[in-house]
Amino acid sequence: MTQQPLPPMTEELLTPPTPTCFRFPDEPTWIAAGLAAGIYVKEPVLDDDGNETGEELKLVGYTQSYACDVVGTITRGGEWDDEGNVITPPEVLDGWHINYQGEVPDEWEQYAVWPENPVRVWA
Repeated sequence: MTQQPLPPMTEELLTPPTPTCFRFPDEPTWIAAGLAAGIYVKEPVLDDDGNETGEELKLVGYTQSYACDVVGTITRGGEWDDEGNVITPPEVLDGWHINYQGEVPDEWEQYAVWPENPVRVWA
């Protein structure tokens, strides 16, 4: 049996999503943006009798459409002694940091950043 050559591809190849970094001003701004995008959902908190006593936020970090890695506060440097006491405090960088792969919500564009040396990247 001889193999026949494959027909030429006529479909456009989709480019996989690329990592995108975001710096929101603070955690509450990020949570509001995450709720609006469906990345956070509110779930009821139940007591032992099954009665609703409140709600909590749940991060839906990964789906077939996106992946979200909440980095949070980033610090650089710092020095500690052997017992964990701070000798030189680390520098705290501004903002609340997120790594995201997938279609970016339009509202997030203003928070996009392109760090030269990201603290955390996708493997």
